[in-house]
Amino acid sequence: MNRQVSWFAGVVFALYLSNPVSQSLCAAAEGEKMLSHDVYFSLTDNSPQAKETLVAACKKYLSGHPGTIWFAAGPLGEEFQRDVNDRDFDVALHLVFKNKAAHDQYATAERHLKFIEENKANWKKVRVFDSYVAVSSHMELTEDQRERVKAAAAEK
Repeated sequence: MNRQVSWFAGVVFALYLSNPVSQSLCAAAEGEKMLSHDVYFSLTDNSPQAKETLVAACKKYLSGHPGTIWFAAGPLGEEFQRDVNDRDFDVALHLVFKNKAAHDQYATAERHLKFIEENKANWKKVRVFDSYVAVSSHMELTEDQRERVKAAAAEK
């Protein structure tokens, strides 16, 4: 029984390491700090359509840059109205880079500059929060990875 548990744990760990995101996280953990780049946009025209337009532009121009570990963009969650919620924005952008060098490359990338050029006319205020972040130990397996683990366990 202990052999099976050890084997299963080894398979799960191997699948985790074979995941490209996991590889980037491991590389970042080996000496370079990951950088979280969070941007909060307040819009002059903050209609639902204008928010959707900016989110679409974020996806088009700001996702998929080299060294990006994680990307997300979306509008303010209107239902979150506690005293501690900062509601002084319309659209949020969240990026995590492998390291500062990847962020610096992104900052001068043609697609990033094109995003700014095409969208800045509707920006009333932009706030940028950059911070170094630690690797999370709460990584979940994808459905595909879970299936491969189940298949491998069934073979034993």
